[in-house]
Amino acid sequence: MQITSTSFRDGGRLPDACAFAVSSATGRVRPGPNRNPHVAWSDPPAGTRSFVLTLHCPDAPHRWSDANREGKTLSADLPRVPFHHWILIDLPARLREIKEGRHSAGITNRGKPGPMAPEAGARHGLNDFTILFLEDRARTGDYYGYDGPCPPWNDSIFHRYVLTIHALDVPRLPVVGPINGTSTMLAMTGHVLGRASMVGGYSLNPALLGTT
Repeated sequence: MQITSTSFRDGGRLPDACAFAVSSATGRVRPGPNRNPHVAWSDPPAGTRSFVLTLHCPDAPHRWSDANREGKTLSADLPRVPFHHWILIDLPARLREIKEGRHSAGITNRGKPGPMAPEAGARHGLNDFTILFLEDRARTGDYYGYDGPCPPWNDSIFHRYVLTIHALDVPRLPVVGPINGTSTMLAMTGHVLGRASMVGGYSLNPALLGTT
């Protein structure tokens, strides 16, 4: 399989257009355009009956207590965990492209509705902003679909964002419980015929801007 995007190049920087937060001249950060990136794929394996699209960051801090705090820096050797920004399942086998901004074009406080997605039969999963904002009374909610990069502005590492298309041998993924990153990965076990990925980077740390 092959995966491409007109929004960013593999190994390059994700654009501000696709970010949940962007750098601000008058403060640390401000809300971003939060547009889902364009993604296209080709040459799926024979027998493909549906696709799953995922976007995750493997570099999220395990603990957020010092994130975005003046006088604090998140060191490179801190424990890191995956953070899922986009889970999209049951994409039709005939589909080969999703346009930039089709699934997200702005920030929806307390999350976009779901799970139904624009493509017939497709379902959005809950991204991990659902967990991140769990104790934030102003923003708590079910965050379905795409919400883009928002790494801590005091993190010392450049975060990676892995966009992956998975070709499956089933037309509908048998997810048990809420659709999220964990349940989706578990449900795909034994059903993946092939996959292709590309990686973009993003940072809100002024010391790292312009390094990729």
